[in-house]
Amino acid sequence: MSDAPSTTLPAPTRTPSLLTSKAPPRPKPSFVSVATAGGTVALVLLVAIGHALDQTVLIPPLAASAALVFAAPTLPLAQPRNVIGGQLVSALTGFVVLAAAGSSVWASAVAGGLAIGAMALARTAHSPAAATAVIVVVAQPSALLFLALLLLATVVIVGVGVLAGRTGRTARYPTYWW
Repeated sequence: MSDAPSTTLPAPTRTPSLLTSKAPPRPKPSFVSVATAGGTVALVLLVAIGHALDQTVLIPPLAASAALVFAAPTLPLAQPRNVIGGQLVSALTGFVVLAAAGSSVWASAVAGGLAIGAMALARTAHSPAAATAVIVVVAQPSALLFLALLLLATVVIVGVGVLAGRTGRTARYPTYWW
C-alpha cells in the first residue's frame, strides 16, 4: 500500500434534473372523488353561510386553503393550526398594515410579505393566507366582522376536512391539531 493520496474521487451524487424528475403518481379515483366532494361541500357551505348572513364569506384564499386540506391533507400547510392560525395571523397583519399605511397596492404588497414573516414566527405557515393580508388592505373590511367570518370559514373547511379524512379513502385528517 502506498502512502500517496488517492487520485480517485467519489462519484458525485446525482440530483434529479427538471427533465428527469417525475411527478408523483396519480392519486386513486376514490381519493380524487373524496377530495373533490369535500372541497365542493366546504366551499358551497361558505357561500350558503354568506348568503344566510348577507355577507361575503368565500374569498379566493379560502378556496386555496380548501385545495390544501382536501388534495394534500398530510402536508403541514394543510393542518388546522396552519389553516386557521395562518389565516388569522395574516388577516391581523393586513389590518396592522392598513392602519399604518392605508390602502394602496404598495401597502397590500407589504402586507402580503409581512404576513409571510408573521406566519413563520407564529409557526402557522399557510401559503394561501398571505393573499388574505393583501385582500384586507385592498378591500378595507370591518376588522371584527372580517375576522369573525374568517374564523368561521376556516373552521368549516377544517371540519369538512375532518369528515372527509374519516372516510377511509384519503389520508386521515388532520395529522396533528396543534
